[in-house]
Amino acid sequence: MNFPLSSLKILAAMACVGCGPLENSRDWKGSVDQQVSQLGYRNWIVVSEASFPAHSRPGMRQVISDTEVPEVVDYVLNALEKTQHVRPQIYLTREMRSVENDFAPGIDSMRERIRASLHGHEPTELDQQSLITLLEAANQSYDVLVIRTPTALPYTSVFLELQPGYWDAESEDRLRERITRERLERLAHPLH
Repeated sequence: MNFPLSSLKILAAMACVGCGPLENSRDWKGSVDQQVSQLGYRNWIVVSEASFPAHSRPGMRQVISDTEVPEVVDYVLNALEKTQHVRPQIYLTREMRSVENDFAPGIDSMRERIRASLHGHEPTELDQQSLITLLEAANQSYDVLVIRTPTALPYTSVFLELQPGYWDAESEDRLRERITRERLERLAHPLH
């Protein structure tokens, strides 16, 4: 039985109703650009390898990319560098360092390509399960964008936790110290 192309497109769209918030791989860059401008402090972006689990929670947005992890990381970091409101804290899985090329052919090259895609950011390494736990905890209150790639090598997902772009931890510490100092001074001299 032959169906016209337009009918097949309608059937495909109807089949995807209820599939969750997955976006097409052809326009993943446009989706990333739009969502990066909406994400803020404490949101996460995960550039995932192919077997990363799909999530159905509200606030977990998923985009499918036809591009490998290093190139997607490069694109996402370029998009983040154009904003002033957020900057990434980058996490890599600790396991990626130990995976041997004999068991995962191409992993040595992939490690080098991922490091090169980080734009000079120094990543923090954590066990993958710890990163998944952090991600799930963050998703209780904050949005997470997952960009699923076709990369078929274990532990190559890159996790980005968004931090304020115009206010860093050192500035926050100095502010808290000043507030504490002022409070102590008021307590010591209540009439002034």
